[in-house]
Amino acid sequence: MIFRSNFSLEDYFEGIKSRNRVKLSQAITLIESRHPDDQRLGKQLTNKILPLAGKSIRLGITGVPGVGKSTFIECFGNHVIDQGHRIAVLSVDPSSTKSGGSILGDKTRMQTLSVNPDAFIRPSPARSNLGGVAHSTREAILLCEAAGFDVIVVETVGVGQSETLVRGMVDFFVLLTLAGGGDELQGIKRGIMEMTDLLLINKIEKENQKMGNLAAKEYANALHLLPPHPYKWKVPCFTCSSLTGSGISRVWDVLEEYQKQMQENGYWSENRKQQNLAWFDESLERAIKENLMNNAEIIEEIEQMKSKIAENMVQVSVAIEEVLEKIIRRL
Repeated sequence: MIFRSNFSLEDYFEGIKSRNRVKLSQAITLIESRHPDDQRLGKQLTNKILPLAGKSIRLGITGVPGVGKSTFIECFGNHVIDQGHRIAVLSVDPSSTKSGGSILGDKTRMQTLSVNPDAFIRPSPARSNLGGVAHSTREAILLCEAAGFDVIVVETVGVGQSETLVRGMVDFFVLLTLAGGGDELQGIKRGIMEMTDLLLINKIEKENQKMGNLAAKEYANALHLLPPHPYKWKVPCFTCSSLTGSGISRVWDVLEEYQKQMQENGYWSENRKQQNLAWFDESLERAIKENLMNNAEIIEEIEQMKSKIAENMVQVSVAIEEVLEKIIRRL
């Protein structure tokens, strides 16, 4: 996305501080921009608002397409607001690999939540980022927290590596699934199950409650076979209905209990620290790569080496060593 801001650092800061949702949306557009001036201003902004951030519960939601993530988030969001909280939903949509365009349809699916003054919904194009998680999602979380939203929901596209990436930026991770397919357990990767803090069987209305209860027992048994949580959290598994609201209040109760336990045993703050360090490592690696790939001499060196590799004139590992040696000499 190429965007050129017409606002100053102070304009953005004061707008976010005063909980102006329009200014918050503009600030997120700023940090998503690829324009160098916008990127510099975005970094200054996220650094300036840092003392105002960090005071929310960060919640990740994942599940395969069709599981009802958007409907669940709307129902859950309305419940959270009824409890006196403010909720921000950062939903990452899949983008076109050719045009970079995005569906951005979550606002139309969350019609009641999107017009609530205590809610903020921001769909962001994933572009080419691994797993469908927007490059700026972490910065957007900080901006939303600074704007006074104390519950942040990050919705994944439910494919590829997005679950792992989102788990690395939230406090609590929810897996939504369905009952009735007969192969529920086979359809869920072990790695996702191991990351889960709460497993919900969604779309369980009265007519299929029996089927949902059976699925919940099967999932619960499967969870017992996984390695235990390092801080002894027992992953709950139960049914819910985003249409009727059944089980939604229990989700919030579980989330509050998790927060209480993890804050008492120190995991909450330690997890945030480790996530910040991982963010630094990822950002540093990306910055180094981007700077190197903007160096004309290095680009030429890499292209020449690619030609040699294509013609079987040099083995890949040897070629990498030679390129690295030349890069180091230029530093």
